[in-house]
Amino acid sequence: MSTTRTWAVAITGVDGHLVEVEADLSNQTPDFKIIGLPDKSLGEAVQRVHNACKNAGLDLPRRRLTVNLSPASLPKHGSSFDVAIAVAALAAGDAVSRRSIRDTVHIGELGLDGRLRPVPGVLPAVFAAARAGFERVIVPRANETEARLVPGIEVRAAGSLAEVAVWHGAEIEIPDFTPVENPPANEDAAEPLDLSDVVGQESAVEALVVAAAGGHHLLLSGPPGAGKTMLARRLPGILPALTEEEALEVASIRSLTGEPVSALDATPPIETPHHSASVAALVGGGSKVARPGAIVRAHRGILFLDEAAEFSRIALDALRQPLESGQIEVSRAGFTARYPARFQLVLAMNPCPCGNYGVRGAECMCPPASIRRYATRLSGPLRDRVDIELQVARVAASRATSGTRSEPDTATGRKMVAVARGRAAERWSRTPWSRNADVPGTWLRQGEFRLDGAVRAPLDRALERGVLTLRGYDRVLRIAWTMADLAGRDRPVADDIGRALHLKRGMAL
Repeated sequence: MSTTRTWAVAITGVDGHLVEVEADLSNQTPDFKIIGLPDKSLGEAVQRVHNACKNAGLDLPRRRLTVNLSPASLPKHGSSFDVAIAVAALAAGDAVSRRSIRDTVHIGELGLDGRLRPVPGVLPAVFAAARAGFERVIVPRANETEARLVPGIEVRAAGSLAEVAVWHGAEIEIPDFTPVENPPANEDAAEPLDLSDVVGQESAVEALVVAAAGGHHLLLSGPPGAGKTMLARRLPGILPALTEEEALEVASIRSLTGEPVSALDATPPIETPHHSASVAALVGGGSKVARPGAIVRAHRGILFLDEAAEFSRIALDALRQPLESGQIEVSRAGFTARYPARFQLVLAMNPCPCGNYGVRGAECMCPPASIRRYATRLSGPLRDRVDIELQVARVAASRATSGTRSEPDTATGRKMVAVARGRAAERWSRTPWSRNADVPGTWLRQGEFRLDGAVRAPLDRALERGVLTLRGYDRVLRIAWTMADLAGRDRPVADDIGRALHLKRGMAL
């Protein structure tokens, strides 16, 4: 039988799909064809495989060679199929063991000199191989550390095609190559950010702790220099560390973007796209290959949009669907890619284009119509999905120069958040949710979690007056439960509802 088989992985979104790579010889005019819905870069693998085999001292069969990538209906792109195509073609000519390659997944790009080059998406690809029951995977040496993060599968790292062929039984000498390495990571020393650095913003720090404890979305509004960015950048420090499963999800997304992954990072990520970012830059896209956008890279972490009113309204409204569903779907001709996008949104904006509206001692030259337009750059439906809206004022000189550090610091805030989240997780342990921000409003308005009428009275009045929508009503309830968790109470009281209303809409009892 002239047909040989091995395996590769196609990535769609963050999901890996096993692809059977078949090579077949026939007695026709010598040729080398790849079929099975390859894209242009994959179609060019023919020349890369030819040259890599020749420079590795391996001979391809001089007959008609057809390589099929199955299932043929699954779109395949990129150069990560090169190694699998090469070993399947070599096995068809009996240069390597057919049995050996049949049980191995091959991932990697080939250089013309036969060296294996690193490819993006190795972590989700190896995960897919392990889930499918494979026991061995071969990857480029530059991707070895990343591949070994996946437990339960043997990882072999190769520097050249000759090494791969020898592992599969070829009797050739391995050339003395310098393996291709990943470019050095740009790891600038990060400045330590502590919550105690925030001076004179006690209410803002409290709101930040509430947002972290419940997973609530946050809008900070105030003049330039009030500390909005300073506050937002300290939010990841008080969030609970990622679990191993969550850290693997975040590392898989980093791998898809081509960023080297050498270890699992338990710190929640923070993404800060510039206000000139397009819709595709935020949600992801691409005409031929789907790429993760900023909201996907912020999965399990923070998406911080500074100068939010300067973003295009279309880009901002594109956030509405992933805020509700926790995922984003990118549809293009021929494929649909789904990405996880469960992030915590933090928005920061000025009160007007010049930033001085309402600031004591400052002069605002913006006309009233301009101020109104600026305030409505965030659409009503988007603002309705934000749990906490907080006005931040500039700090007085006496507070800024007092020399005292604010409380709580990051370590204390992290402990407060961890305790509150623990209480919430225990309460929702019989449900699919663990954070207050994720619980549907029907659970909070009905059944055992429905609050007494006297406690809900201010909230009910706000709904009847039209100050709140029903979605806003539910968000106030979620904040109130978070308040109760931070205070160590089993259920919210009237004071929790009042403070939650103030954080949502700046309303008092």
